[in-house]
Amino acid sequence: MTSKKVVELFYDVVSPYSWLGFEIICRYRNVWNIDLKFRPAFLGGIMHGAGNKPPGLVPNKFAYMTKDLHRLAKYFSVPLHPPADPFEVMFQKGTLTAMRFVTAVQHMEKGGDKQVEQVSRELWRRIWSEDKDITKLESFSEAAKKAGLSDDEIEKALKLSTSQEIKDKLKRSTEEALNYGAFGFPMLICHVDGKPEMFFGSDRFELMANSIGEKWLGPNPDSSASRL
Repeated sequence: MTSKKVVELFYDVVSPYSWLGFEIICRYRNVWNIDLKFRPAFLGGIMHGAGNKPPGLVPNKFAYMTKDLHRLAKYFSVPLHPPADPFEVMFQKGTLTAMRFVTAVQHMEKGGDKQVEQVSRELWRRIWSEDKDITKLESFSEAAKKAGLSDDEIEKALKLSTSQEIKDKLKRSTEEALNYGAFGFPMLICHVDGKPEMFFGSDRFELMANSIGEKWLGPNPDSSASRL
């Protein structure tokens, strides 16, 4: 078997499309011959650095996005239900502290990435499925506990998330995404023949599969493979 191709997923839990992309690439990580790397970053920094305008600030785009997310949630089998006030969640509260917490969890984790995967998923679930807060310390604690972290691990992650080390790490990840050409999330970077190939959005997996020499088996590859 050829060596695994490294695939980096840059994401922020403020982005519902990132949740969709996250779940799909997680389903394929053991189907495709890839080495998946989670790269939590700050979408606000990406939008500012790239000079981009959030779709939620364009009325027609926002109206389309609401319908689009409903269709995609059903297609991808992700329990995504927009919060009552998406504008407040995305633009007033934001996720800078949440992404620092995710970065802290990743920094602490040794020998794998299950904790950062589960914590990210629980934070997405709180915003985009349960319409709950992810700006308060108790919210991070609840999400982390559901993700399987111990009370001691949660306490350490909360403390670490406010450190300069973690703030700098999240900033570096965001800058690296911008250096790759990011203008929004999710962004996947596939390293093919020593070169990075960028794919933006949650609807580029078929094209991405072709780029890395794999097959797209639909949003639920396990069930698709069983029918082959």
